[in-house]
Amino acid sequence: MMQMLLSFISKLLEKILMLAMAAIVVTVTWQVFSRFIMQSPSSFTEELARFLLIWIGILGSAYAYQSKAHLGLDLFVDKLAPVKQKPVRILIELIVLVFACGVMMYGGALLVLMNIELKQTSAALGLNMGLIYSAIPLSGTLIMLFCLDNIIRLIESTPSASNSQTKDPIKGES
Repeated sequence: MMQMLLSFISKLLEKILMLAMAAIVVTVTWQVFSRFIMQSPSSFTEELARFLLIWIGILGSAYAYQSKAHLGLDLFVDKLAPVKQKPVRILIELIVLVFACGVMMYGGALLVLMNIELKQTSAALGLNMGLIYSAIPLSGTLIMLFCLDNIIRLIESTPSASNSQTKDPIKGES
Protein backbone atom coordinates (compact mmCIF):
# COMPACT_ATOMS: atom_id res chain seq x y z
CA MET A 1 0.00 0.00 0.00
CA MET A 2 2.76 2.44 0.98
CA GLN A 3 4.71 1.56 -2.17
CA MET A 4 1.66 2.32 -4.33
CA LEU A 5 1.17 5.67 -2.59
CA LEU A 6 4.84 6.61 -2.96
CA SER A 7 4.81 5.53 -6.59
CA PHE A 8 1.74 7.72 -7.22
CA ILE A 9 3.37 10.67 -5.44
CA SER A 10 6.56 10.20 -7.45
CA LYS A 11 4.71 10.10 -10.77
CA LEU A 12 2.60 13.11 -9.80
CA LEU A 13 5.72 15.01 -8.75
CA GLU A 14 7.35 14.13 -12.07
CA LYS A 15 4.36 15.47 -14.00
CA ILE A 16 4.23 18.66 -11.91
CA LEU A 17 7.93 19.26 -12.55
CA MET A 18 7.50 18.68 -16.29
CA LEU A 19 4.58 21.11 -16.36
CA ALA A 20 6.58 23.70 -14.39
CA MET A 21 9.52 23.30 -16.79
CA ALA A 22 7.22 23.82 -19.77
CA ALA A 23 5.70 26.86 -18.05
CA ILE A 24 9.10 28.43 -17.37
CA VAL A 25 10.15 27.90 -21.00
CA VAL A 26 6.96 29.58 -22.23
CA THR A 27 7.31 32.40 -19.68
CA VAL A 28 10.93 33.18 -20.54
CA THR A 29 10.23 32.90 -24.27
CA TRP A 30 7.37 35.38 -23.92
CA GLN A 31 9.59 37.71 -21.87
CA VAL A 32 12.28 37.69 -24.58
CA PHE A 33 9.72 38.09 -27.36
CA SER A 34 7.89 40.96 -25.67
CA ARG A 35 11.11 42.76 -24.76
CA PHE A 36 13.05 42.47 -28.02
CA ILE A 37 10.41 42.00 -30.72
CA MET A 38 7.46 43.99 -29.38
CA GLN A 39 9.68 46.55 -27.56
CA SER A 40 7.27 46.39 -24.61
CA PRO A 41 8.48 44.01 -21.89
CA SER A 42 5.86 42.06 -20.01
CA SER A 43 5.62 43.14 -16.38
CA PHE A 44 4.97 39.79 -14.73
CA THR A 45 7.06 37.23 -16.62
CA GLU A 46 10.35 37.84 -14.82
CA GLU A 47 8.76 37.34 -11.42
CA LEU A 48 6.76 34.31 -12.60
CA ALA A 49 9.91 32.72 -14.02
CA ARG A 50 11.72 33.32 -10.73
CA PHE A 51 8.91 31.71 -8.72
CA LEU A 52 8.72 28.75 -11.10
CA LEU A 53 12.47 28.29 -10.77
CA ILE A 54 12.15 28.23 -6.96
CA TRP A 55 9.46 25.55 -7.13
CA ILE A 56 11.36 23.52 -9.74
CA GLY A 57 14.54 23.64 -7.66
CA ILE A 58 12.95 22.79 -4.33
CA LEU A 59 10.50 20.14 -5.55
CA GLY A 60 13.18 18.86 -7.91
CA SER A 61 15.36 18.12 -4.89
CA ALA A 62 12.65 15.82 -3.50
CA TYR A 63 12.30 14.09 -6.86
CA ALA A 64 16.08 13.76 -7.19
CA TYR A 65 16.27 12.29 -3.67
CA GLN A 66 13.57 9.76 -4.47
CA SER A 67 15.18 8.74 -7.76
CA LYS A 68 18.69 8.63 -6.23
CA ALA A 69 19.95 11.37 -8.53
CA HIS A 70 21.43 13.45 -5.72
CA LEU A 71 25.16 13.55 -5.31
CA GLY A 72 26.03 10.95 -2.70
CA LEU A 73 29.06 9.53 -0.99
CA ASP A 74 28.48 5.92 -2.02
CA LEU A 75 32.16 5.63 -2.79
CA PHE A 76 32.97 5.67 0.93
CA VAL A 77 30.08 3.39 1.89
CA ASP A 78 30.98 0.90 -0.84
CA LYS A 79 34.55 0.71 0.51
CA LEU A 80 33.26 -0.51 3.88
CA ALA A 81 32.93 -4.17 4.74
CA PRO A 82 29.56 -5.48 3.51
CA VAL A 83 28.35 -6.04 7.05
CA LYS A 84 28.95 -2.34 7.92
CA GLN A 85 27.30 -0.87 4.82
CA LYS A 86 23.71 -1.35 5.95
CA PRO A 87 24.08 0.47 9.31
CA VAL A 88 25.94 3.34 7.63
CA ARG A 89 23.24 3.65 4.96
CA ILE A 90 20.58 3.73 7.70
CA LEU A 91 22.56 6.39 9.57
CA ILE A 92 22.77 8.51 6.40
CA GLU A 93 19.02 8.18 5.89
CA LEU A 94 18.42 9.20 9.52
CA ILE A 95 20.57 12.32 9.04
CA VAL A 96 18.57 13.21 5.93
CA LEU A 97 15.35 12.58 7.87
CA VAL A 98 16.40 14.95 10.67
CA PHE A 99 17.31 17.64 8.11
CA ALA A 100 14.06 17.20 6.15
CA CYS A 101 11.92 17.35 9.29
CA GLY A 102 13.83 20.01 11.20
CA VAL A 103 14.99 22.45 8.57
CA MET A 104 12.64 21.96 5.65
CA MET A 105 9.36 21.02 7.29
CA TYR A 106 9.57 22.92 10.59
CA GLY A 107 11.73 25.85 9.47
CA GLY A 108 9.93 26.09 6.14
CA ALA A 109 6.55 26.07 7.85
CA LEU A 110 7.67 28.90 10.15
CA LEU A 111 8.81 30.89 7.10
CA VAL A 112 5.48 30.31 5.34
CA LEU A 113 3.45 31.27 8.41
CA MET A 114 5.54 34.39 9.01
CA ASN A 115 5.00 35.55 5.42
CA ILE A 116 1.29 34.83 5.57
CA GLU A 117 0.99 36.70 8.87
CA LEU A 118 2.98 39.69 7.59
CA LYS A 119 0.97 39.66 4.34
CA GLN A 120 4.14 40.03 2.28
CA THR A 121 3.21 40.00 -1.41
CA SER A 122 5.22 39.87 -4.59
CA ALA A 123 5.53 43.08 -6.57
CA ALA A 124 4.25 42.15 -10.02
CA LEU A 125 1.90 39.22 -9.39
CA GLY A 126 0.61 40.26 -5.96
CA LEU A 127 0.97 36.70 -4.64
CA ASN A 128 1.45 36.12 -0.94
CA MET A 129 5.08 35.09 -0.50
CA GLY A 130 3.94 32.37 1.91
CA LEU A 131 2.51 30.59 -1.13
CA ILE A 132 5.85 30.81 -2.91
CA TYR A 133 7.82 29.61 0.12
CA SER A 134 5.40 26.72 0.74
CA ALA A 135 7.54 24.69 -1.67
CA ILE A 136 10.07 24.25 1.17
CA PRO A 137 7.88 22.40 3.72
CA LEU A 138 6.15 20.52 0.90
CA SER A 139 9.48 19.27 -0.41
CA GLY A 140 10.60 18.46 3.14
CA THR A 141 7.49 16.36 3.64
CA LEU A 142 8.13 14.48 0.40
CA ILE A 143 11.78 13.89 1.29
CA MET A 144 10.70 12.65 4.73
CA LEU A 145 8.28 10.15 3.15
CA PHE A 146 10.89 8.92 0.68
CA CYS A 147 13.47 8.70 3.48
CA LEU A 148 11.18 6.64 5.72
CA ASP A 149 10.56 4.30 2.80
CA ASN A 150 14.32 3.96 2.25
CA ILE A 151 14.87 3.19 5.95
CA ILE A 152 12.12 0.56 5.97
CA ARG A 153 13.55 -1.09 2.84
CA LEU A 154 17.05 -1.06 4.32
CA ILE A 155 15.86 -2.63 7.58
CA GLU A 156 13.84 -5.29 5.76
CA SER A 157 16.68 -6.21 3.39
CA THR A 158 18.99 -9.07 4.17
CA PRO A 159 22.55 -9.04 2.83
CA SER A 160 23.60 -12.00 0.73
CA ALA A 161 26.39 -13.96 2.40
CA SER A 162 27.72 -15.24 -0.92
CA ASN A 163 28.27 -11.81 -2.45
CA SER A 164 31.29 -9.71 -1.58
CA GLN A 165 29.08 -6.62 -1.60
CA THR A 166 25.59 -6.21 -0.23
CA LYS A 167 22.82 -5.40 -2.59
CA ASP A 168 21.58 -1.87 -2.07
CA PRO A 169 17.79 -2.24 -1.59
CA ILE A 170 17.25 1.45 -2.23
CA LYS A 171 19.02 1.63 -5.58
CA GLY A 172 18.17 -1.90 -6.58
CA GLU A 173 21.73 -2.65 -7.67
CA SER A 174 24.70 -4.47 -6.25
